[in-house]
Amino acid sequence: MGAEQQPARLSGLAVFFYVFLPFALGHYLSSLLRTVNAVLAPQLVGSLALSSGQLGLLTSAFFFSFALVQLPVGIALDRYGPRKVQLVLMLVAACGALMFAKGQQFGELVVARAVIGFGLGGCFMSAVKAISTWIAPTRLPSVHGYLIAVGGLGAASATLPVRLALHYTDWRGLFTMLAALTACVGLLIWLVTPRSNGAGCARAPTVQSILDVYRNAAFRKTISLILVPHTIFFGIQGLWIGRWLSDVAHFPDGAVAYLLYLSMAAVIFGAIAVGMLTEWAGRRGIQPLDVAAIGVAGFVLVQAAIVFNYAPSYQLLSVLFTLVGTITGIEYAIVAQSMPRELTGRAATCLNLLIFIGAFLVQAGFGQLIGCWTPAANHYPARAYQVAFGVLLLLQLPGLLFYALRRRPVKCELATLSHKEEYEIGPLRSPR
Repeated sequence: MGAEQQPARLSGLAVFFYVFLPFALGHYLSSLLRTVNAVLAPQLVGSLALSSGQLGLLTSAFFFSFALVQLPVGIALDRYGPRKVQLVLMLVAACGALMFAKGQQFGELVVARAVIGFGLGGCFMSAVKAISTWIAPTRLPSVHGYLIAVGGLGAASATLPVRLALHYTDWRGLFTMLAALTACVGLLIWLVTPRSNGAGCARAPTVQSILDVYRNAAFRKTISLILVPHTIFFGIQGLWIGRWLSDVAHFPDGAVAYLLYLSMAAVIFGAIAVGMLTEWAGRRGIQPLDVAAIGVAGFVLVQAAIVFNYAPSYQLLSVLFTLVGTITGIEYAIVAQSMPRELTGRAATCLNLLIFIGAFLVQAGFGQLIGCWTPAANHYPARAYQVAFGVLLLLQLPGLLFYALRRRPVKCELATLSHKEEYEIGPLRSPR
């Protein structure tokens, strides 16, 4: 009665209610709590008198602890299974949310935010592992897309719905409710998810096995193009896009929440569109990495438009940043397809580690750059954001340049082979 036999005895409806839905709710809460500070920023700044650097550090603490927990969670998932691991981690996240609600000092809130990130660090990986255990491999790509869409719904819920909730409570009451909800989802996973007997047989990865991932040419080729844009997408859309709309565009909090809602909702459509577009391109012989390069170039152009600070495009750019930035999520699929089968699990863990450490650096570093200017009436000048986005723009250009340079020799080689074939075939045809 191993885990391999159990999925056959579950109907599709049972898999949805007992496996997909509970773990998807965990991923939903993870995305919500990751991005909720984008709407709560004015309340946090007003309540605690935070500078931009402190706000960036406070919010990015989630990413830092999220990144640190990736390797331990990956080992725990293989040893104990997602059902047990998620119960423990969701209760830890609930404690972190309660600590955040009760925190009075900046340091206390940073620690609480880090505890939240630690507890939610396994939500996506646990969901993927549980789904892959109980769902046929042929259905995994579409179900994986639905899972990402649920995460987009969580991010959207952190915007306008949170803004509406603030009419009835403050940010402390909101985090108290989120703590209770997080604990309930952890208990739900424990109570309804079928037990699996396949855990406990995996060994912890060695240092050498981790290095094998980073030394893999396909892994390096992928992250050299997409990793930096991916970290910028996570780091900026979870906090600074909202502050940019408030400080530069001077939109009121209600309008900012609405635009953030549209932006986060765009993740749902973007995730589905990226999957469909990649499949369409694949049928025409276009590689996923080429699709990613086009998307990253579009993402860079959106940021360039933000640097130019064209006022009539503020609303459009805030939505396009998230919609086009969704292309960076293709990184997981490219790594899974291009890596040897024995390295795919470790590659996903290593990729998560790099992405969330990068997101921490982007989110905290962006705040430090903004803080180099003096705010007027709690609003930083447009010049500060232009410089900060300009730095992010420069960080992404080397990846596109290296991709273009790698593509160039391939074209030259094809041209050389074509000329060689003409030279060799020509004499054979001349006697005729």
